[in-house]
Amino acid sequence: MRKALVCLLIASSLPAFAEPSKKAAGEGGHRAAPARSLSDCTAFEQEDKGDAAVSLTIHNSCTIPVDCTVSWRVVCAPASKKRRAEHPGSQKLALVEGTASSTEASAAVCGDDAFSIDSIEWSCQPNKE
Repeated sequence: MRKALVCLLIASSLPAFAEPSKKAAGEGGHRAAPARSLSDCTAFEQEDKGDAAVSLTIHNSCTIPVDCTVSWRVVCAPASKKRRAEHPGSQKLALVEGTASSTEASAAVCGDDAFSIDSIEWSCQPNKE
């Protein structure tokens, strides 16, 4: 019986812990809207362009301008111990609100050799200006 009473008391006090703190509440006790993350309003897309390139696009639907970076690696002759060569690439993109920008990862540097384009990464941060 005691355990049930303790559980009931704890369960009935939980709503009190869920109330907004004075710091989170605005004037009149209204809760402030949670801050949006850039991951909520930026998106990444990649699309093959021909046989030797990939288009890398970042979309910004945020209400602020963002600065983004896209990076990748082109590996020429990935199966060869002698001819294998890695070529890292990156591009900075500045996107105003509601726009998209693209760059291209190309294996042209490999000539007629086999290649792979991998290690594609992207990130964005609010524009500081």
